[in-house]
Amino acid sequence: MALLALAFCIGIVAGLRTFTAPMLVSWAARLGLLQLDGTWAVFLGYGWTPWILTLLAAGELVVDKLPTTPSRKTPPQFIGRIVTGSFSGATIATASDNALTGLVAGAVGAVAGTLAGAALRGHLVKATGGRDFPIALIEDAVAVIGGAILLKLYL
Repeated sequence: MALLALAFCIGIVAGLRTFTAPMLVSWAARLGLLQLDGTWAVFLGYGWTPWILTLLAAGELVVDKLPTTPSRKTPPQFIGRIVTGSFSGATIATASDNALTGLVAGAVGAVAGTLAGAALRGHLVKATGGRDFPIALIEDAVAVIGGAILLKLYL
């Protein structure tokens, strides 16, 4: 049950930042926190995988701040978050041979994270007089640091 809750939470992280969830899961596998040997997801623990995903996540953190970046609720962005949340949730639950349930939990978490993250960010931007940049940085920190703490505590 704890792994399914973690799969849901990593989905929330994907809803906040698309590539942060798979990056964190990959680092957890690489560092030995998440045992994926002998599973379909073993490649996440390979030497280069977490570094590649870190570059993608870092790029997303930069692109998110650009004024031309579309809303996370537009179909391509929303679907991307659901895909990475599903993938990350399935990977976490694979450790207990429950990948399908983890996939669903990750997808539901991604939808919740996307919608709640957008609503909260919008509310906080209005409350701070339209200053999006500092709120975006806080959201980055919540996704990266919060996700890392969750994995460290529950794996």
